[in-house]
Amino acid sequence: MNIGTITLESPFILAPLAGYTDIAFRMLCREQGAALCYSEMISCHGLVYGQRKTLEMLKTAPEERPVAFQIFGSDPQVMGDAAAILDTYPIDLLDINMGCPVRKVVRKGSGVALMKDFSLAESIISAVCNNTDLPVTVKFRSGWNSESLVAANFGRMAQDSGAKAVIVHGRTWSQGFSGKADRNIISQVKQNVSVPVIGNGDILTYQDGLSMMAETGCDAVMIGRGALGNPWVFQKKGRPHTFAGRRTVLIRHLELIRDNLPEQKVIFRIKNHAVRYLVGLPGASRIRKQIVDAATLDQILQIINSW
Repeated sequence: MNIGTITLESPFILAPLAGYTDIAFRMLCREQGAALCYSEMISCHGLVYGQRKTLEMLKTAPEERPVAFQIFGSDPQVMGDAAAILDTYPIDLLDINMGCPVRKVVRKGSGVALMKDFSLAESIISAVCNNTDLPVTVKFRSGWNSESLVAANFGRMAQDSGAKAVIVHGRTWSQGFSGKADRNIISQVKQNVSVPVIGNGDILTYQDGLSMMAETGCDAVMIGRGALGNPWVFQKKGRPHTFAGRRTVLIRHLELIRDNLPEQKVIFRIKNHAVRYLVGLPGASRIRKQIVDAATLDQILQIINSW
């Protein structure tokens, strides 16, 4: 599949996940078969005003390319300026977040709130596209609620405003992450646009991804929560059933964190990632508690190596 000038070797993509898809996790998922990985969502204001925490999120590496960075905001001018800044970075795509359901984002008119204002959303997409030479994608939801399922028309608007691909999460804002993603919505978007469509929602296994593509006709799938503790989701063989089978990749993940991120600042994130690798394993509760109680990355590695 092509997104603008970028060719993907597989239809399996890592979704942007706040608090999770940092450089270490992106590099790991690329190693495990993801064709493309998206960054955590990045504030356009944080970029334009050079806020330290925002700039720290921009770290990337040649090994993870192609890589996409996602920005969010509700001001077309600032979004355009942010796009111009990211255009100077060694990345391959830009994504506009128009699907985040988190209330603090929505209250400021960003994320999925933009699905209620087509005119503003169109202005933002145009401003971003006009300020970068990178292919631009737009990620959005089914709509605001079950009475406003506007994804098909929203996808057409995004395409006409310059987007080279659209990403559709088959839930509304009111659903949050509850219920089941509606694949019929993804099919409707696919039938209404000519750019590639990437389906998103409820993909927990490689087979789930194949099923979504077969059912909806979408060109690729994006995996979010299903990849946490399970970077094998991008491979047909899937996650190993034993801790011995998972240990090497878990250690590799922790090593990537140690090499690329400030350990003490992300120790909670390290623990959050590590315990997710233990899902479904006998005796997992004991080692999970030990990891949560650990104070350093070295201690976590010792726990893992001794189990």
